[in-house]
Amino acid sequence: MSMSTEMEQTWVAAGPAGTVGSIHRTGEAFHVRLRGDAEARGPFDSLDVAKRALHAALGPGAERPDFREH
Repeated sequence: MSMSTEMEQTWVAAGPAGTVGSIHRTGEAFHVRLRGDAEARGPFDSLDVAKRALHAALGPGAERPDFREH
């Protein structure tokens, strides 16, 4: 038996070089996925915390991406 998780909302993170990742909300939890990641990171308790986690994962000196609901 397999279970699927329905994603309720998605935000795309775009930086100067294009799409760098995304945030997915499932229920009350938020998961971050960087472009090229095999696994999602999280869960995080809020969208704001997920945005900060994605930005931090880009590395030191990276510009904060724009987040757009998709």
